[in-house]
Amino acid sequence: MVRDTAPDRRKGGVRLQALEELYQLYSPDIYRYLCGLTHDPVWAEDLLSETFLKAVRAFGRFEGRSSVKTWLFAIARNVWVDALRRKRPTLSFDDMLAGYLEQDMPDPRGLEEECDTRDLARRARLLLEDCKPNARTVLLMRAQGYSFAEIAQACGITENSARMLNFRTRNWLREQLNLEEGSMQ
Repeated sequence: MVRDTAPDRRKGGVRLQALEELYQLYSPDIYRYLCGLTHDPVWAEDLLSETFLKAVRAFGRFEGRSSVKTWLFAIARNVWVDALRRKRPTLSFDDMLAGYLEQDMPDPRGLEEECDTRDLARRARLLLEDCKPNARTVLLMRAQGYSFAEIAQACGITENSARMLNFRTRNWLREQLNLEEGSMQ
């Protein structure tokens, strides 16, 4: 039986038997976890395969600072987040960000809106570079349509923390954009 704290390593690789045991031991739990994230058993199976493929490739770099199970779950989460990124519809980043920031904003504009929207998104993107990485990630993921549960999972924070970071970052960004706009007039 494989120990849960460190994989069996050999010169130049790992034992195939150890990898098979890891798969037998942990794949049911990881599959259930991925099913819970994707709500799609077929997609979860694909992600499970990709998770173990990545684990095999990274097996020699496992340092044993966590259990093998924890390490595999982290790989599964990262594989899921990567798959979500690939699966998102292709909308220009500026249009998506501007649309998200303009939600709940007063002063709906006329036909000139498209140029103003792109300028707003460009300025917002520059301002976001000054944000803390977690705040920026939360806002951008939310703008891309991720749920707060998905954002929390990807960032390793609670769902309420994701909501609060989004609220604060969005308000800060609006204030900064309004300040910029006021100084341009």
